[in-house]
Amino acid sequence: MSTPTSGHTAAFRAGAFPVEEDGRIVGHMVEKNAKPVIDGLSPFLRGVKGAALEIGSGTGQHIVRFARAFPDLDWTPSEPDAFHRYSIDAWRKHEGNTTNPAIEIDAAADWAAQTAVRAIAPLSLILNLNVIHISPFSVACGIVNGAGAALREGGLLAFYGPFRENGLHTGVGNATFDARLRADNPDWGLRDVAEITALGDAVGLTRIALLNMPANNRILILQKT
Repeated sequence: MSTPTSGHTAAFRAGAFPVEEDGRIVGHMVEKNAKPVIDGLSPFLRGVKGAALEIGSGTGQHIVRFARAFPDLDWTPSEPDAFHRYSIDAWRKHEGNTTNPAIEIDAAADWAAQTAVRAIAPLSLILNLNVIHISPFSVACGIVNGAGAALREGGLLAFYGPFRENGLHTGVGNATFDARLRADNPDWGLRDVAEITALGDAVGLTRIALLNMPANNRILILQKT
């Protein structure tokens, strides 16, 4: 089975992660993240039904586990990169998963207006993992702005990853990681919980939770009011 050979993002180039014959990218750290995220989200998603969109589904390993953990939600993965979308759909097939096919989303653009998103909106959940610190701040802005338009009343926007809090790093490791990211690309770096909360406030999303996670990560949850 052939796979796309262009459009790789830096994280998955040059054999950084193995790729199975069917096109599945295998990121071993991804596997470690899934259970803590599921455990953290479970109290907030108990009894929630409707459409769920993951923005930045990466390899596709997470969303097949989310769909298994939260079967009452109708999951749609998304990715801007064709190589990753191929991996996502290969994981869906491998797992016999009932998630929808991966769609292409540029999170920094007006993605909520896309036909593919409007077809599944209003959304009950938008989930974004480990993206906004390795992308320009315009991506964080786009995700929040789009969530304000695409979520139903009471719907949730959840971010997972490392954050700063009140301008400070939550640990030495995060400070070192942030410095390395900014050295690689000045537009990257750990975002502050307060600045994401402020973006949400501007579009009718209220912060309802900040959960401590392993390895100094957080789950930040905003709700449409």
